[in-house]
Amino acid sequence: MARTVSKMWENYCLRSSQGTASTIPVFVYGTAWKKDRSADLVYNAIKTGFRAVDTAAQPRHYQEHLVGDGLRRAIAEGIVGREDLYVQTKYSPVPAQDLANMPYDPSATVTDQVHASIKSSLYNLRSEADTTSVGETYIDTVIIHSPLSTLAQTLEAWQALETYVPHLIRNLGVSNCTLPILRELCTSSQTIVKPSVVQNRFYEDTLFDVTLREFCRENQVIYQSFWTLTANPDLVRSEPVQQLAYHVKISPAAAFYTLVMGLKDVVVLNGTKDESRMKEDLSAPKQVEDFTQKEPELWQQILGDFRGLIGESGFT
Repeated sequence: MARTVSKMWENYCLRSSQGTASTIPVFVYGTAWKKDRSADLVYNAIKTGFRAVDTAAQPRHYQEHLVGDGLRRAIAEGIVGREDLYVQTKYSPVPAQDLANMPYDPSATVTDQVHASIKSSLYNLRSEADTTSVGETYIDTVIIHSPLSTLAQTLEAWQALETYVPHLIRNLGVSNCTLPILRELCTSSQTIVKPSVVQNRFYEDTLFDVTLREFCRENQVIYQSFWTLTANPDLVRSEPVQQLAYHVKISPAAAFYTLVMGLKDVVVLNGTKDESRMKEDLSAPKQVEDFTQKEPELWQQILGDFRGLIGESGFT
């Protein structure tokens, strides 16, 4: 298999793009809406133990240049090397942008928009302060932030991104995506590089993407869950989550995260600003892994009950 679990609860190998493989940890630090705190929060997240960071070339909601500052600070201090990190950003189409502050000309073709967006991201996310290091910069994954207004435009953006793979961009993905769009990107003869990740809201309005996630598992695509905690207060209070929190002695939030991870081939975006929460959340997967080894039947019962709550009990 091109994508396997390398260590349970730690990371996944993504689909190999023309011989270049990347790994993605089960927790990805989300940087949306962090504003002028972005650099410090990214630095603290890495110092605390996060090894994956998600951002976007979308100044409306992300400060990609400050995310880069946080990454460079952690690298300069020797906390991590660039090779230890998974860095992910997005090309955000015109409707998602603030027209007064965006990384490309909105009147340009989709192809030219993508090229300008990637040029700005490579500069923002370089690993050294010295701007000459841009020539050595790479990004682990670039995601189309949402499908464009037509399938033809979405494919145009995808094909422009493909020109950077595997050297400047290692993997491609799509966010806020429906199953028909994902199926087209995975199966179309017009795409050479197939999606490695899908980043979607995990919530009841999409029926928790049960069928889309099944398609992801069948096609070697990692599902990235966002808005996980905020959108699901009832699930956090549910019996399976409370039961796991009690047995493992972790918070209900951390227990909920790990149950979502337990759905198979799922990683979770985590944007907490609280350092103690960072530590608690990062330690939870290993604690739950220990629990699954000591109490495998109880774990399967809890996970099965959780899957039933989100309508996934009939899927494998």
